[in-house]
Amino acid sequence: MTITSAPAETPPTAPGRRLGRVALTVLIWLLIVPALLSAIVRVSGWDRGPLVQLLAYTPYVAAWSVLPMVLALATRRWPAAAVGLAVVLAFALLVAPRAIPGGRGPSTGVRLNVMSSNLLFGGADPAQIVGLVREHDIEVLAVQEFTTDGKLALAKAGLEDLLPYTSFADEAGASGSGLYSRYPITGAGHRRMGGGFLQAYATVQPPHAEPVLVESAHPRAPSDLGLNGLWRSDLAEEPGTGPDGTPRILLGDFNATLDHAPLRRLVARGYRDAGVATGQGLTPTWPYFEHRGIPWVTLDHVLVDKRIGVRDISVHRITNSDHRAVLAGLTVPAAQLPA
Repeated sequence: MTITSAPAETPPTAPGRRLGRVALTVLIWLLIVPALLSAIVRVSGWDRGPLVQLLAYTPYVAAWSVLPMVLALATRRWPAAAVGLAVVLAFALLVAPRAIPGGRGPSTGVRLNVMSSNLLFGGADPAQIVGLVREHDIEVLAVQEFTTDGKLALAKAGLEDLLPYTSFADEAGASGSGLYSRYPITGAGHRRMGGGFLQAYATVQPPHAEPVLVESAHPRAPSDLGLNGLWRSDLAEEPGTGPDGTPRILLGDFNATLDHAPLRRLVARGYRDAGVATGQGLTPTWPYFEHRGIPWVTLDHVLVDKRIGVRDISVHRITNSDHRAVLAGLTVPAAQLPA
């Protein structure tokens, strides 16, 4: 006869420990669900109401979404871990490509250096802007929030000695716009967008190159819920481009990031984003003045026709402006030799 001992009973889980496990599970889900909802909104392109402004911070949500996934994996909450991993992968597909260089476009042609700067009601430091133009051999400059006082300050600082050809649409407040060029321009003019802002444009003729049509972009900002419709319609109103006609460069303060569907639709109408092409698509450009506590986002862009290549891009802080200036080295089509 074999005598065996009775199996030991598993000690009951202490109520406090069980409550702690439940609390941790709830916490993990509370961290995952907002990120999941953000990913769903971003994928669906549902830019409505307060979501317009919140979507600008998608890269921050993407970084934060890693935390609950790791926590769920470490504590073996497998359902939460699976959902968290799906959210992280979704954000990786949506956000990470902006940090990976690629799609620069043509590499042969004529170099053209361009710059865009929002002047914040014309008050940005004119000497600094002129210094950047001189130091980086800028050939075309687009400015937004371009006032008459700002125009006079830039002239006094010597900008027109460097870039003598102009297309001006200066106006009080935030609605003015302007273009400066080292090379002759034709067809200078401006359009008033539905949101009320002006956009200066002109066709620039660089030496040994095909002409390019340049426009200083500034859609209305979705600064409150009542302006969301104007912001959306302004982005839809921006000119597209294609394989025929004069190649376009659209640069400026778009008041939108690539997490906003209206800007993505604009890029899809024949453009490449110079920041994305160089792996700098997440480099922030706003806010840098008078907006303490707001996370930095990428509102300023250089969009170029698919026939134009992108060499490099950089951003620079401008004193007394809430936007960083964006500088890009482009490759525009060379002029066709006569047969």
